[in-house]
Formats: sequence, structure tokens, C-alpha cells
Amino acid sequence: MIKLISQEAVLPLRSLVLREGKPLKDCVLPSDSIENAFHLGYFSNHEIVSIASFLPSSHFENMGTGYQLRGMATHPDFGGKGYGSALIQFASEYLRTINTDYIWCNARVAAVPFYEKIGFEIQSEEFDIPGIGLHYEMKVNLK
Repeated sequence: MIKLISQEAVLPLRSLVLREGKPLKDCVLPSDSIENAFHLGYFSNHEIVSIASFLPSSHFENMGTGYQLRGMATHPDFGGKGYGSALIQFASEYLRTINTDYIWCNARVAAVPFYEKIGFEIQSEEFDIPGIGLHYEMKVNLK
């Protein structure tokens, strides 16, 4: 089951999966609380097993209204079950209702095949986010 969750609720999985166990306070993103940002959680047996955060960000010039996907993570024990794809599908359906043209993200190199499988396309050369690793900008059109 997918639900809207608080920005605090995403922190344990971000720490575990994306930030190598760093303290929760170090897993807060400055964009977590901006207006119209939202956070989704996939629940299995009342436990959050996958998360994704979405924030308004029209990153690509002349391409309309965009939202950025940030901080997506699935607990290692629950990977490969389609939970991450379900979160993006849920968000896509909602974002279409508010006339969003695309979702974009900075995808870790290891996650590129996942994003390509669900329709995202690479939009940049490979780049490094210091302390996190190599990434590509990726985008999926919603219209």
C-alpha cells in the first residue's frame, strides 16, 4: 500500500540505503520541506519498505513544469518486488492531474537500468556528486 508520509518518515531508509548509516539529521535534504513537495512510502505489513520524495523543479528549459525525484530507496530485504516502480507510477498519476510535464532525477549509475526500464531517459553526461558517487540526469515525460 502506498501512502503520503512525513519528511521525517523517509529518513531511516535514506540513512540505511543512500547514506551508509549516517545519522538521520544528516539525511535531511534542504528541499524536503519546500512548498508542494511530497513524500511517498510503500508499506508492507505496516512497515515502510520503499520511499521516494518529489519536489517541484522545472530543471529543463522550455520543457514545461517538472518535479524532481529525490531520495528514492528500497530496503535491501524488499528489493526487486516492484515497490519503487509502484511509487513512481503513483506519483506520475498524481502529477499528471496537476499538469506536470515531466519527472527528473539524478540517478546513481547503478540505478540507471531501473529508471530506463520504467521509461526514464538519460539527459546528461555522467557526473560526480561528491561523497555520493557517479550519476546521470534522467527524465520521463508525463504527457
